Amino acid sequence: MWLTFLLLSFIGVSKAFTPKLVLVTADTPSSFKMGHHCLCRVMFENLQEAVEAQMDNKRATKAHDYTKYNNWATINDWVVSISSANADLISRQEIGNTYEGRPMHLLTIGKKTGSAKPAVFMDCGFHAREWITHAFCQWFINEAVSTYGSDPEMTNLLDRMDFFVLPVFNIDGYEYTWTNDRMWRKTRSRNSGSSCIGTDPNRNFDAGWCTVGASSNPCSETYCGSSIESEIESKNLANFIRSNKSIIKAYLTVHSYSQLLLFPYSYKYDLTADHSELLSVSQGAIAALRSLYGTRYTSGPGATTIYPAAGGSDDWAYDLGVKYSYTFELRDEGRYGFLLPESQIKPTCEETMLAVKYIASHVLNNLY
Repeated sequence: MWLTFLLLSFIGVSKAFTPKLVLVTADTPSSFKMGHHCLCRVMFENLQEAVEAQMDNKRATKAHDYTKYNNWATINDWVVSISSANADLISRQEIGNTYEGRPMHLLTIGKKTGSAKPAVFMDCGFHAREWITHAFCQWFINEAVSTYGSDPEMTNLLDRMDFFVLPVFNIDGYEYTWTNDRMWRKTRSRNSGSSCIGTDPNRNFDAGWCTVGASSNPCSETYCGSSIESEIESKNLANFIRSNKSIIKAYLTVHSYSQLLLFPYSYKYDLTADHSELLSVSQGAIAALRSLYGTRYTSGPGATTIYPAAGGSDDWAYDLGVKYSYTFELRDEGRYGFLLPESQIKPTCEETMLAVKYIASHVLNNLY
């Protein structure tokens, strides 16, 4: 039997310590399992049972389904089909390949006007095990095109701006969570001089790189990489945003879990020059989200709201000049954690749509 512990902190370690997930077995020394040196909480008595239980949508289908978790092969096919079926609103491009050679599809969603429009960039699936995030980007794309012309807010947004959506950022890691290790977090790149695989892509950007809340140990879950943008996935994303910096007015990166809406900074405690506005917008967004099912989120700067963490893509985007830079941490608050049941995909995505539309509408009305 496997046990999963969430390590909240080690005795005597600073607040900058990042919580870790640890798997322990019946053979693990009792002194560790008793939590003598750490503050621990059992998340799942039997991890395998929890992994199986998340697939609680029993509707049989081999096709893509917005209320089920779809593997990469299914998502890859869906990206092509939804783009071709909605050619008036979606254009598809590849911004590069992953370390293992998989194409990173980026969809541009918006009414085609023949000229550049202000844009929101949104990515999902930085961390492989955060499956609800991948589901949200798929939901968002379908909702955007299917409600265009009937939902006045979405119609206005797509008429006047574009959304650049990267449905799965860490594709190699996501595939690995389906085939080998459901709780895998990092990329799948090889590290020179180490047998440990992967880098934490959200510690790999040029924002206080590899200082607080990040590790230089390749075996760590928060390994920052051998250098800034050492991961090809990070470099592909950064290159696209740099190339389109003049039109990208907002950057949204979707993670899970904790029910948070974060904004810079995470790599330092300093407030941004735009703190008041970023806070106000985040509060409006989480109020919109809460209006549907009553789900309560907390918003604020990353460092003080959750924990300090250097090298994040949101801080990097903000420092590049993308003012409206936000990180979503979707449902839940720890009951299921990364293993959110499929039955929660629909309500999670529906409420998150309201927050994203709120932010996008504010951006559109406050262009800079």
